[in-house]
Amino acid sequence: MDTIGKSIERAEILLEALPYIRRFYNKTVVIKYGGHAMVDADLKNQFAKDVVMMKYIGIHPVVVHGGGPQIGSFLKKLGKDSKFVQGMRVTDEETMDIVEMVLVGKVNKEIVGLINQHGGKAVGLSGKDGDLIRAEKYYLSEEKAKDTPPEIIDIGLVGKVKSINAELIVSLENNGFIPVIAPTGLGDNGETYNINADIVAGEVAAALQAEKLVLLTDVEGVVNAAGHLVNTMTDRDVVSMIDAGTISGGMYPKVKCCLKALKGGVKKTHIVDGRLKHAVLLEMFTDRGIGTEIVL
Repeated sequence: MDTIGKSIERAEILLEALPYIRRFYNKTVVIKYGGHAMVDADLKNQFAKDVVMMKYIGIHPVVVHGGGPQIGSFLKKLGKDSKFVQGMRVTDEETMDIVEMVLVGKVNKEIVGLINQHGGKAVGLSGKDGDLIRAEKYYLSEEKAKDTPPEIIDIGLVGKVKSINAELIVSLENNGFIPVIAPTGLGDNGETYNINADIVAGEVAAALQAEKLVLLTDVEGVVNAAGHLVNTMTDRDVVSMIDAGTISGGMYPKVKCCLKALKGGVKKTHIVDGRLKHAVLLEMFTDRGIGTEIVL
């Protein structure tokens, strides 16, 4: 293809994005950033560029990040084992100090730095900043036998969201900033809670009445019993697949957070493969999109 032909092809690609840019202009999109996309250097830079581009074309991206592997690696260096129950990290006071240090002090600032390096205006936040995330203790439950009360499991300083200070995020958005949120919350007595990043992303999206919630994962999306990607599913499909055991493990909290976000007023939710370059842009600005879309 000659130079002019390649230029025309690029112009056509840009035009394909036009209706989506128009649709999402001045709307909020919450992105849960995690998995391989946070580890691979090239993907980290591409993600930062994607977020900056969204802001420059008039969309308001809000980033909520994880950091499980980074926390696990740091704990290992200190000779402290990571223990999980039902996918949740057991968090004693010493572990919570490390979680906060890694999530807020290291991971969050690295993301902020990359976005700013590529021309954005990112601001890093934890749940304590501006009373952003109010939290309370989260207890797990496990059914030991049929027709008996479930066992309540205490996993330490793990929390669930009580409230989100949406006004703070909106104020930052309206002043040209990109909020980058670490998933820690503040308890009523000043204690810090470790909160699942998927859950925080869903709660933030609902509080902002976001147009979209996009969860970046290390898989292509939700797959059915035959192992094939499900492109679009409703809340009923999700419940059916959970009951059948098709959705389990790490995918379970992701789809649950999508359902809660949708019921809280979010228009659409997506689970996409963060291992792909420009995964967020491919989902938002192309006709086919990628991953799994979950709607009511």
